Amino acid sequence: MNEVDLAFTPALELAQLIRRREVSPLELVKIYLERIGQLNPQLGSYFTVTAELAIADANAKTELLTTTSELPPFFGVPISIKDLNAVAGVTCTYGNPALLNNIPNYDDGVVTRIKQAGFTILGKTATSELGSFPYSEPMGFPPARNPWNLEYTPGGSSGGAAAAVAGGLCAIAQGSDGGGSIRGPAACCGLVGLKPSRGRVSKAPVGERLAGIAVNGPIARTVADAAALLDTISGYTTGDPYWLPDPEPSFLAATGTKLGALRIAFETNISLLGEADANCQQAVRQTVQLLEQLGHHVEQKSPDFSGLVEPFQIVWQAGIAASGLPVEALQPVNRWLFARTGSVAQYLQAVSQMQIVARQIVAFFDTVDVLVLPVYLHSPIRVGEWASLSPEETFQNIIEWVAPCPPANATGQPAIAIPVGFDSNGLPMSVQLIGKPAAEATLISLAAQLEAANPWIHHRPAFAI
Repeated sequence: MNEVDLAFTPALELAQLIRRREVSPLELVKIYLERIGQLNPQLGSYFTVTAELAIADANAKTELLTTTSELPPFFGVPISIKDLNAVAGVTCTYGNPALLNNIPNYDDGVVTRIKQAGFTILGKTATSELGSFPYSEPMGFPPARNPWNLEYTPGGSSGGAAAAVAGGLCAIAQGSDGGGSIRGPAACCGLVGLKPSRGRVSKAPVGERLAGIAVNGPIARTVADAAALLDTISGYTTGDPYWLPDPEPSFLAATGTKLGALRIAFETNISLLGEADANCQQAVRQTVQLLEQLGHHVEQKSPDFSGLVEPFQIVWQAGIAASGLPVEALQPVNRWLFARTGSVAQYLQAVSQMQIVARQIVAFFDTVDVLVLPVYLHSPIRVGEWASLSPEETFQNIIEWVAPCPPANATGQPAIAIPVGFDSNGLPMSVQLIGKPAAEATLISLAAQLEAANPWIHHRPAFAI
């Protein structure tokens, strides 16, 4: 297996190669670091590359291989961490250049679990400022670009994470999703992106300030990789405000579960916000056809999401004000959102209203197992496409583009984005599957079934080969 093949090998397979001593952790890290050095200047997927730390860690793991056979599941596999999450001793910018000297002295809980699983961290991936936008072009940093076509965005706010995985600059990535920030980048880059249920992944040691809409999760090349990383990062940490019991069996085991006929709904029109474009409609209808061939019961219908638009916006923009950054340090759209932040009473009223609508949406799933939606309402935008627009125009465009994603954040339901093909511009097309609360296992089983029927692992962007 050559170095390019290794760079595009799924994380679970890399872990097995290491266990069989067919490749060492040090060899793998050097392959990825070399690719980062060659490709990241054009791709913009990493803000910070922790080369010295990664080599030291991989070297120690390589030496450990000679003395022990008791290894954690992802021993020696290279991973990236989104630059909204703290890694002790490594700069954490949150996509704002004013924080270039911000070096946390602690690991976020999700990072602790990643380290315990044996991963080697390659660096911190690009994000939009404060994770606010569905593209990753913060002022003061190079824009993240889509490896399938460098003129286009890899999405956001986990855009750097998705670009790194799709470009073969890490084996798998940690991302986070507060309104589509895992699913959107996965869709733009032809990857699997899994937004877990609320309470599945701890936010420790920090507190929660977005009414439970944001959660950490995996971005991967395969459903199995995403499921296995979710197993790794899931679990209760003392003091969590909400939590779910560990799955039984594991999420990885769910990839092998044989499904009976599921009740599946689909829709391409998001109430109040519009119809998906031709490419996104095609992705949904192509998936629906495949689901019917697999024996599932499929019907076009969906909940009414319109009641979420206003309260979700209020909660979202309050997160900008809660960042602690001075308004003058923010880029224009976030500055505009900051200025629109209402009172504490208005925020609490919005949270309550969002929860009321969320109850109605979850009730829809009393008679449906899975809902199939587009991930975004139109294909990826070009890098800088909205740069000349006013903040108000930009924000309205964002709302209308990402419309299918926020409902699952508001309800706390699990959702997974999976690729289904390519559009007329050669960019990936994807759909998302939304499941019942805490039913990641069903989504993973169904996604694995679709992956087996329409495999995509052999696709690689020409830029990265």
